[in-house]
Amino acid sequence: MSRTPELTDPTSTAELSRTSRIGRRVGRIALGASLVFAGVGHLTFARTDFQAQVPEWQPLDPDFVVVASGVVEIALGSALILSRQQRTKVGWVAAAFFAAVYPGNISQLVNRVDSLSLDSDLKRWIRMPFQPVLIAWALWSTGAWRAWRLRRGV
Repeated sequence: MSRTPELTDPTSTAELSRTSRIGRRVGRIALGASLVFAGVGHLTFARTDFQAQVPEWQPLDPDFVVVASGVVEIALGSALILSRQQRTKVGWVAAAFFAAVYPGNISQLVNRVDSLSLDSDLKRWIRMPFQPVLIAWALWSTGAWRAWRLRRGV
């Protein structure tokens, strides 16, 4: 009696889908945990370092910005880990958050601000491409990008 390909072939569509789901789940939980950790850092041990990254041109008190972004990071990280029914929406919100804080990275680079072990132009430049990676990670790990493509028929 022969088995069906789905049960014997590890590269079958069913297995790839399962592997993909597990990979996205691990990625989503890792991203969520990283956000919670960063948010706690905003509120506690790295608060001064994060204040140094707040662009001077923005009108709000830097401490308020750091505390508010820390609270948002904790909430987003928790939602990434726990949310089931709103997962794709959480992915889009996380991606928007990563885009919204990118000017802080640019400001740190342009103004040569030493903070969070980014104490050279090279280190600040190396950091720059990681924000788009975080955006893609949020969209991929939550299935937000896939859901959007499926709705558009892409």
